[in-house]
Amino acid sequence: MKKYLLITMAALAIASCSEKKFHVEGSISNAKDSLLLFEHVGIEDVSTLDSIRLDADGTFSFSGDAHEAPEFYRLRIAGQIINVSIDSTETVTIKGSYPQMATNYEVSGSENCQKIKELSLKQIDLYQRAVAVSENEDMTVEATNDSILSMIKQYKETVKNDYIYAAPNKAYAYFALFQTLGDMLLFNPRTDRDDIKAFAAVATSWDSYYPNSIRGTNLHNIALEGMKNIRLNDAAQQQTIDADKVQTAGIIDITLPDNKGKLRKLSDLKGKVVLLDFHVFAADQSPARILQLRELYNKYHAQGLEIYQVSIDPDEHFWKQQTAALPWISVRDSEGLQSASLALYNVQGLPDFFLIDRGNNIVGRAANIKDLEQRIKSLL
Repeated sequence: MKKYLLITMAALAIASCSEKKFHVEGSISNAKDSLLLFEHVGIEDVSTLDSIRLDADGTFSFSGDAHEAPEFYRLRIAGQIINVSIDSTETVTIKGSYPQMATNYEVSGSENCQKIKELSLKQIDLYQRAVAVSENEDMTVEATNDSILSMIKQYKETVKNDYIYAAPNKAYAYFALFQTLGDMLLFNPRTDRDDIKAFAAVATSWDSYYPNSIRGTNLHNIALEGMKNIRLNDAAQQQTIDADKVQTAGIIDITLPDNKGKLRKLSDLKGKVVLLDFHVFAADQSPARILQLRELYNKYHAQGLEIYQVSIDPDEHFWKQQTAALPWISVRDSEGLQSASLALYNVQGLPDFFLIDRGNNIVGRAANIKDLEQRIKSLL
């Protein structure tokens, strides 16, 4: 019996030593007594795997079981985050400095992690430039929107060409697809044809390199759903408003509950000049945009201007708080990004707006109105 027990223990020890592990190690300076969290970034949530209270030298070491396909993790102290991808049994070394460790760090041992660092820095730069534009009080609403949309378009083209299509099987290509500006995904896999192609390219590559992986399957489903939405939009093309061709067209009516629970119809505003605004209050640029809309409303409401603002924020309580003091019509579509109104009005990015004359006819949208205030004055 004793001999059998010894053999069993020896076998367990050998099995334990042969388990495939990955390691994330290094140091974070200037962070004595800070709690460093090692978190797993899942498809639906983020969970803490381990943590350490840093000493004066800031050294740390985390490890975990290797997976067959790349997985994503992050090091976090408060709001400072370093994103990490792990492919098999590699050892990734990170040396950073707090409190700017999100931007002030070096990484070695992983090409994917190096590329993710590049993407993170580019994303932070985009965010800072967008904030600077949104806070520029000398710019009109349309000029602000045009500038930010131009930044986003240029950013996406660079990321697609240099990171996604260059190596769609890599973890950093997957990471790039889910970058955000505030709370908004930069790549829209629901209705943007070009963005859906990017998701499909990575999904196809992951199907080949990592068959049956959870992340690969998820990408595949997202791409298929996007293609389905495109087909539905094409089928409804007779009702769809093209940004480049719209001159004068009767509105597609919208009926949604406002922030007091009352149903508000867009068509009931016939006789007024209406700014139909699709908006996300959770977006970082929202406060600046609301201030610009307030200026227009205060200036021209007495002359017949009304704002019908459609929110697609997922949190109804948050939306009601944000709109409680707004003087115009604030409604919310609980379908969010799946909103039929977004599809019928061919809204490709948020925020977006349409201008409607007193006869309930659409006479322009953000993409082809260069000076919104002048256009409003001409309709009043």
